[in-house]
Amino acid sequence: MASRIHSEIRAFLTEHCDEEYKAFFSKLVPTLDPQSIVGVRTPALRTFAKQLIKHPEIEEFLESLPHDVFEENQLHAFVLGEMSNYDQHMETLNLFLPSIDNWATCDQLPVRTLAKDPKRTLEAVRCWLADDCPYVVRFGIGVLLRLFLDERFEPAQMQWVVRVTSDEHYVNMMRAWYIAEALAKQPECALEVIESQQFDIWTHNKSIQKACESRRVSDDLKRRLKTMKR
Repeated sequence: MASRIHSEIRAFLTEHCDEEYKAFFSKLVPTLDPQSIVGVRTPALRTFAKQLIKHPEIEEFLESLPHDVFEENQLHAFVLGEMSNYDQHMETLNLFLPSIDNWATCDQLPVRTLAKDPKRTLEAVRCWLADDCPYVVRFGIGVLLRLFLDERFEPAQMQWVVRVTSDEHYVNMMRAWYIAEALAKQPECALEVIESQQFDIWTHNKSIQKACESRRVSDDLKRRLKTMKR
């Protein structure tokens, strides 16, 4: 028999189902079975997550992994984003990460609370980058991209991304995205990675492509990058 919180979540998802949006979104996440997607838009999920964090049975939902429905994973991610206590957030996050099975949930996991203790977060990133699950690795790179490319940046962090080896498309896409962002924020270090060809050919060329698509990379640097394609 379903618990109260699970029944309420399923009722919410059913009420907010949008079949047209489901058909559109299913094409964006080809790794997921379309039958696992209800078709609920992100703003509605974020709003509902703010209510769920106060639910007396929220712990039961957070511990019932893995979830069967994409939107349940999204709600889980957004509930995590409502946790302001670093220790609680990190404990719940580490339980959740291995069950992530798509790029959307991975990339929409809020990281605001992780910024409260950068030192401990970097220690966690090192562990995530060494994980066997591709979406755990992708999340780790994403944390470096979102939290550690500005005043917290250190060149060693970029080398952590360079040394990640994977055949997974969604891992290497995030590696390319990281370098493309770094070319806008930390161009000297990022350009060295490109010039010395520290990436495999696919990731190297994808990094250049994404940087050239960015409005924050100068036209001069874009012209220079285009000459470095392999």
